[in-house]
Amino acid sequence: MTTDLNSRYGLNPAHSELVEACKVIEPCKALDMGCSNGRNALYLSQLGFGVTAVDNNPGAINMLRQIVGEEGITNIDALVYDINNAELGADYGLIACTVTLMFLDPDRVDAVIANMQKHTLPGGYNLIVCAMNTPEYPCPVPFPFTLESGQLRAAYEGWELVKYNEDLGTMHNGAQLQFATLLARKTGQ
Repeated sequence: MTTDLNSRYGLNPAHSELVEACKVIEPCKALDMGCSNGRNALYLSQLGFGVTAVDNNPGAINMLRQIVGEEGITNIDALVYDINNAELGADYGLIACTVTLMFLDPDRVDAVIANMQKHTLPGGYNLIVCAMNTPEYPCPVPFPFTLESGQLRAAYEGWELVKYNEDLGTMHNGAQLQFATLLARKTGQ
């Protein structure tokens, strides 16, 4: 049984889609892209994943490093990294990118997704949750980037879609918006 480090340190719980994905993904080398203070990274580490947690915010990374140090956690490596660079240096069995893409430079999102795909091991997974902006549900939050209908599914042509939906969801601040959720498995190679 995992202890709840997230509540101990005042962090939100791990993203519900990550919790669901971990029911089918065996512990492996994982990347938490846009980790913030580490809510997903801490969850993954407690399940036995070897986690690289990256974020562009040095304050968030320092907070995660402090938790890692205080708890004696040996399977999280927290690094300051600008995801817009799309220059991952290692390959992973799981790359999780939950509610992160919408904060990136819109001109870099395709490159970021292509880089995630390139650095996913055969049989490995990508988990993406991202806000959408559609005629039916205009996004009420002025994010730099939002997905259009079908855009994320099209980006994963040739991958096995374990889960894909474009459903209404609620952000922690109560705003209702449409999210694209994808859990895809890399086939072949």
